[in-house]
Amino acid sequence: MTTETGRSRRDLRRELHRHPEPAWCEFYTTARVVEECRRIGVDELHVGPDAIDADARMAVPDEDTLAEWFERALADGADEDILAQLEGGHTGAVAVLHRGDGPTVGLRVDIDALQIREADTDGHRPAAEGFRSDHEGYMHACGHDGHTTIGLGVLEAVADSDFQGTLKVVFQPAEERVGGGRAVAESGHLDDVDYLYAVHLGLDHPSGEVVAGIDDFLAVSHVLAEFEGESAHAGAHPEQGRNAVQAMAAAIQNLYAIPRHEEGATRVNAGRAGGGTATNIVPEEAFVEGEVRGETTELMQYMKDHAERVIRSAADMHDCDVTLSTEGQAPSARSDQPLVDAFAAEAAGVDGVDRVVERDALGGSEDATYLMKRVQEHGGLACYVCVGTDHPGGHHTPTFDVDEESLAVGIDALTRSIQRVAARRP
Repeated sequence: MTTETGRSRRDLRRELHRHPEPAWCEFYTTARVVEECRRIGVDELHVGPDAIDADARMAVPDEDTLAEWFERALADGADEDILAQLEGGHTGAVAVLHRGDGPTVGLRVDIDALQIREADTDGHRPAAEGFRSDHEGYMHACGHDGHTTIGLGVLEAVADSDFQGTLKVVFQPAEERVGGGRAVAESGHLDDVDYLYAVHLGLDHPSGEVVAGIDDFLAVSHVLAEFEGESAHAGAHPEQGRNAVQAMAAAIQNLYAIPRHEEGATRVNAGRAGGGTATNIVPEEAFVEGEVRGETTELMQYMKDHAERVIRSAADMHDCDVTLSTEGQAPSARSDQPLVDAFAAEAAGVDGVDRVVERDALGGSEDATYLMKRVQEHGGLACYVCVGTDHPGGHHTPTFDVDEESLAVGIDALTRSIQRVAARRP
């Protein structure tokens, strides 16, 4: 990207990279999105509570965490008036352009970051060139800073084109915790969308390669189990205790014994666990946080039902109580062929695209599926595309970075595809 526009997009991406924020704490990011949307001149801008169904949020942090990140955004120079609309973790935005008669086209990009400490070696470009994360222990390790930049780039390009119809660009919070998709889907903003695109950078595809339709999303559910027993002196009176760590350990062991299913792939993982306070105290509290996945939403639900039964049985076995909660969840989905065809046709003519892959499997989970299903259930079409980018470290690693030339590829390919489907030629 050698043009002035290209440099400004690169600079914005690097600014966002320096200010990574986790799920529902994307205060600075949302404020910058709002400022850019105002500069572009959108016709409608829904911010915070107006962009989401607040009651449908999942994986919302506690009040202290939200307050801490809110103050960080203030300290980083975010607009105070915009931040006032986001208090309590009501982040995200929906920008709307009205350009006469025509269909309504949507684009979804995600905006949150991950709890990973970014590499600080000279071989890591963000560190070497001065845009490494300012928030130690957090980084954009999955390209969402690039996604946000692409979303704003498409918005500006469409605004300056002869596009006819309505464009809605959704800047969605909390994807990494699969906690934001449902809140956006249930907001109603997508109910009139005829065609929806969602986009991701990388996914192990190199620069110059694009995928016109990503499929095989694993439906996922994040489950938190909190065990409560009764403390006692572990040496003098162990029989008086009810050991919450024993219950937690039994649950973890048996989660991995859930039978696989003949109808498709299933997954289970206990990712976080802990409990107890000292070696001489029978632990009264423990927790395990894990996830189940399935090739279909039904298979995920099969795994979730079995996981909850296993966890409750483990609690009963050790005379403990357990509280179960769903921390995040997303269904499976499939990209619609007409939109796959439209993106493939337009991307082939974009500078920087060397190869177009029609379809590929994600092999993981994504809560854009909530938005895709919502549009499809209301009679529209949806498609998830990938813009390849060279990244020296894999997704969710300390050395992840993107090839910034891929930003222009994503903006151009999506802008052309949106114009194509708006002309009723999907």
